[in-house]
Amino acid sequence: MARPRSSRRPLAAPDAPRGVGAFPIVGIGASAGGLEACRTLLGALAPGNGMAFVLIQHLDPTHESMMVDLLVGHTPMTLQQATDGVPIEPNHVYVIPPGTYLSVSNGALHLSQPQARRGARLPFDFLLYSLAANYGPRAACVILSGTGADGSLGLMAVKEKGGLVVAQEPDEAAYDGMPRSAIKTGAVDFVLPAAKIPQALVEYGQRQAQSSSPPQAAARLPLPEIIELLRTKTAHDFRLYRQGTLRRRVERRMALAGITTGQMDRYIQILRSGTDELDLLAKDLLINVTSFFRDPKVFDLLSEKIIPDLVRGHASDQPIRIWVAGCSTGEETYSLAMLFREAIVAAKLNTKLQVFASDVDADAVTHARDGFYPEAIEADVSPARLERFFSREDHGYRVSDELRAAVVFTVQDVLADPPFSRLDLVSCRNLLIYLAPEAQAKIISLFHFALREGGILLLGSSETVGDAEGRFEAIAKSERLYRHVVRARPGDAGFSLTGDGSRIHARPGPGRALSRQAALGDLGRRLVMEAYAPAAVLSTTGTNVSIRWDRQTAICAWRRVIRRMICWHSPARGCAANLRRLSNKPSNRTRALSSPVAGRTATATRLPSTSTCAP
Repeated sequence: MARPRSSRRPLAAPDAPRGVGAFPIVGIGASAGGLEACRTLLGALAPGNGMAFVLIQHLDPTHESMMVDLLVGHTPMTLQQATDGVPIEPNHVYVIPPGTYLSVSNGALHLSQPQARRGARLPFDFLLYSLAANYGPRAACVILSGTGADGSLGLMAVKEKGGLVVAQEPDEAAYDGMPRSAIKTGAVDFVLPAAKIPQALVEYGQRQAQSSSPPQAAARLPLPEIIELLRTKTAHDFRLYRQGTLRRRVERRMALAGITTGQMDRYIQILRSGTDELDLLAKDLLINVTSFFRDPKVFDLLSEKIIPDLVRGHASDQPIRIWVAGCSTGEETYSLAMLFREAIVAAKLNTKLQVFASDVDADAVTHARDGFYPEAIEADVSPARLERFFSREDHGYRVSDELRAAVVFTVQDVLADPPFSRLDLVSCRNLLIYLAPEAQAKIISLFHFALREGGILLLGSSETVGDAEGRFEAIAKSERLYRHVVRARPGDAGFSLTGDGSRIHARPGPGRALSRQAALGDLGRRLVMEAYAPAAVLSTTGTNVSIRWDRQTAICAWRRVIRRMICWHSPARGCAANLRRLSNKPSNRTRALSSPVAGRTATATRLPSTSTCAP
C-alpha cells in the first residue's frame, strides 16, 4: 500500500474491531515551549489509566530526537518512539520520530514521509484526521504550548466524529499560538491548565466506556423531549435530523457535563434550568466541519473540466450563479469562488460571478463573512492562490476584497426558507448525511427546483440524489457530481408548495402551515424581484428608516421589493406592518409613520422618475 501524501488527509479506514483498540486514544500536539506542559500532563496520569497517547512534537528533521529521554522520568507509562506498524496499546505513549508524519489505522501506527513544502507541514493535523476517521468518539486531542496553528484543522474532524477536544490555557502556555488558534475555531470542549487536563481525559474515557456498554440506555434517552426543548427555547429545530446523530451528540454532551446515561432526568432538568447547556447542545448538533478544497479529487475534477466547461458555455452577458447550502465557516464557498474566478480569467471573459452561501448557524456565517483563517490553510491552499486571493495578517490569512465581493453570506434554514433560483451550480456537501430520509428527499427536490436546466449539483462523498426519477444524471458518481436534466415542475419545490404544515423554521414556538396560495405567492414575489426589481435604497439614520423607489417601475414589482426589504432589514413588526400598508398605496407625498417599537419612525419617499438611486 502506498504511503499517504502528507499534503492531504489520511484516507479513512474501517472502524477498528471492538477487540482491537477499543480504548480511548489521545493525540497530543506541542511545539515551542511544550516540553514542560507534556511533562506535567503525562506525569499526572496513572500507569493503568487505560488510554493510549500519541505525542506530536515539532522537531528538527535533521537531528535525532531526544524527546523520549526527556520524558522518560516523568511518566509511569511505557514510553517509546513510534515505528511503522507498531500496534497501539493502552497505557503507552508513542512519540513521533523527526522528519515523519504519523497516522493510525487498524489498531496500529503508520509512518509516512512529508510531501508538503517545509513551511506548510502540519503533522498534528495529519494525525488528528486519521484519529477521527478510525476511532470516532474514542479519539481525543490535546493542544499544548506552541507557535503556529497546527491542530486547528484536525481538531474539527475529531469534534465532528464526537471526540474530545482540549486546549491548554493560553495564559499558562509558554507560547500561546497553537492553543489560541484552536480556541478560535469554537470547537474546543475544555480550556484548562496542563495540570488539570489529565483528569478531564480520565473522566471522558470512563464515560465513553459506560456509554458504549448498555444499548438499552440509548433507548431510554428522551430525544423527543430534548428536541422540543431545543425547538422552543433556541433558534434551531432538529426534528428532521437523524435520530442516531442526535443520540450520539446528546450522549457526548452528557459525558462532558459529568452525567451518566442512567441520569437522564438530571440532564433534562439542566436543559430546562436556563443554563448554557441547551445552547451548547445546539451548537454541538450544528456540526461545522469543512476546509479549503476538501476532497482534492473532487476539486481537481471541478477545476480541470466541470467549471471551465460551465464558464465557456455560459452567456457572457448573464452572471454565473452559485449556491453553497450549508456553507459552515466559508472555506468551501471561497474554494469554489477561486476556481470560478480562475476559469473566467483563463477564458478571457468578463462574466460576473454571484455566489450565495447560506447556513443555519449564525456564528458560522459571521466567521465566513469575516474571511479570516489560520496559517494552517497553507496545507490546503497553494502558494499561488494564497498570493492571489488572500492577504497575510498576524497568525493567518484574510480573503481578498475581490473574492469577498463575489460572495453573499446569509443565515438560512434550507428546510424552511425559500431557495435561490436560476442557479448554475448548487453545492451541498456533508449536510444530507445528518438528516432523515424524508428531509433529504425534500432538499434534493428543492435543489432541482433551484437549478436551471443543465445546472450542476455537487454533494458530499457519502451522499446521493437518491430516487431522483430521472431529474438528475450522474456526471461523476464517485465525486457525487450530477446534472439537472428535467425542467422543474410546480410540485418540485418540496417544502414550500406541498402545504403539509411542516415548516421546520429555526424559531421558537410551533410553526404554521403555509397554504398553497401563500406558497405560490411567495415564489411569485421572489421571481418578480429577481427579474424586475427596481433600483432602490434603504437607509437608516438614528431612529429613521427611509425607503426610496423609482416610479417608472411596475407597481407590482416595487411593492414586492419593499416587502422583501422590510423582511431583510426591519425586525420591528410594527414598523414592517406600517410600511406594508404604505407600499399598497402609491402617493406623491412623503409619509412618516410612527412605529410602536422604540419610537422608530419609518419614512417612505418616491423618487422622481428621472432620479438615480445611489448607495
